[in-house]
Amino acid sequence: MKTERTIATSVGVLFIIGTVAGILSVVVSAGLFDGADYLDKVAAHANQVTLGALLTLVMGIALAMIPALLFPILKKLNEPLAVGYVIFRGALETLAYIGMATCWLLLLVLARQSAEVGAAAAAQLQGLGLLLVKANDPIMSNIVGIFFGLGALMLYDLLYQARLIPRWISVWGLVAGVLTLLPSLTALFGINLDILKFVMLPQEMVMAVWMIVKGFNPIDESAVEATATQPRVGTGVAPLRP
Repeated sequence: MKTERTIATSVGVLFIIGTVAGILSVVVSAGLFDGADYLDKVAAHANQVTLGALLTLVMGIALAMIPALLFPILKKLNEPLAVGYVIFRGALETLAYIGMATCWLLLLVLARQSAEVGAAAAAQLQGLGLLLVKANDPIMSNIVGIFFGLGALMLYDLLYQARLIPRWISVWGLVAGVLTLLPSLTALFGINLDILKFVMLPQEMVMAVWMIVKGFNPIDESAVEATATQPRVGTGVAPLRP
């Protein structure tokens, strides 16, 4: 029980660290990649770009640790779903954040090179830089949104079943997960619904504070038993019980 209390507190703190780092990365980089002179702005604000990349990595690392901490608890209820959560919110989302930070740092290299070469070479670097800008946003940001949304749906489904947190928080998370996933999918077709993503921000902060202050509720054993007696996938035979 003490271990679960420690996990709950750690997860709550990591949610806050990841969210704050993500917000700060957006703040410090605001406007740097906009306009035709973006390489000049990147070169002139190199420290801000570097800080933004580091904050993105901090966010990715913090959020990647959450599934690792929760897995020993969540696997008791539904191990395949818990593994899926670790894959989407741990491995894949973290790789996407690393890709975003890498794009920022590569832009910084291009900006410095652009200031040292002739006009023809600078124009080529400008085109390459634009490719990196678009790779970061919207491409990478939408990929993150898809991984984030799918992982969130897995997490809150598990939390809802196990009643580790109040169910109203889990339901809020399920709704927010859908509203995070939907804009990332519609953006691929040129439809901007990004405002829907902001539903997740207050939900995660409320959940984080709850975990820090209250910890986890005792896991709902009836949900664990119900899962244990479900037929195994592909066999149609329920697992033997002692």
